[in-house]
Amino acid sequence: MALVRRNLLKVAETNLPVLLEGESGTGKEVLCKFLHTHSAWGQGPLLKVSCPAVPATVPAEELFGLQEAQAMSCGTLFLDEVGELDATLQGKLLQMLQDGHLQATDSSRGVLRVICSTSRRLHNEVAAGRFRQDLYYRISGLAVRLPSLRERLEDLDSLVEYFIGLYNGLYGRTASPLSPAALSLMTAQPWSGNIRELENLIRRYVIVGSEEDLLAELGGAAAGAMSASSSGLSLSQMTRNATRLMESRIILDTLRANQWNRRRTARALKISYRSLMYKLKRTGIQHGEYTGAGSTN
Repeated sequence: MALVRRNLLKVAETNLPVLLEGESGTGKEVLCKFLHTHSAWGQGPLLKVSCPAVPATVPAEELFGLQEAQAMSCGTLFLDEVGELDATLQGKLLQMLQDGHLQATDSSRGVLRVICSTSRRLHNEVAAGRFRQDLYYRISGLAVRLPSLRERLEDLDSLVEYFIGLYNGLYGRTASPLSPAALSLMTAQPWSGNIRELENLIRRYVIVGSEEDLLAELGGAAAGAMSASSSGLSLSQMTRNATRLMESRIILDTLRANQWNRRRTARALKISYRSLMYKLKRTGIQHGEYTGAGSTN
């Protein structure tokens, strides 16, 4: 992500067309706003057009909000999910770009910058004949791929901290930082919805204010996180994560079944009280951390 940021800052003041690629929920629109804000077009409006919503029969003069875009003295046109355009609309977009209707560098209409995004791998779409090669080269002066959340788990703690602070402020709450147990469970999730999924999870946590519920939700999704197709982890990594997840879930379920009484929980698990305390400390579940934790006797 640091490399992505550096590359975008380098092209921000140029008119080089930028293509943002990445899975849904990785933050393509956020980066579009970042690029717009740090560019020479930042004082003008940012006009977003959802390409999947554009009908194939739309007249060329109404395509992609062209009339509104040309009225912008200086601004950015964001074509979201450009990979979803059918062949007819791809041809219309290419013609408009070639004719300079969308990018007028020195005309009386001012300067209009175009940024595109897609959740598809467009070079694969080009190879498969589903996306025009000439259009691909026209919109990808700089192609930036955003990594999935699974590929940037080292950022997980920072993202969680950011979203907790954000929604504490928005909702006037005082949700606490998450325990190591919750963060450990998070690292093994598939995160198919990427940062958007993480944001929704943390928003629910801030509103409800119960890490116990959060842990239960994460634990319930753990099985899906263990498949190689969804996690991309090695067998040894998946095995370690599965063991850790299973142990944490069993301990949490047994604690709840025993009203958070640790001595009864240890007896139910057939382990020593000392061993249970060690495991609780390792996973970050501490006495009094949850409402109704109960007696330790």
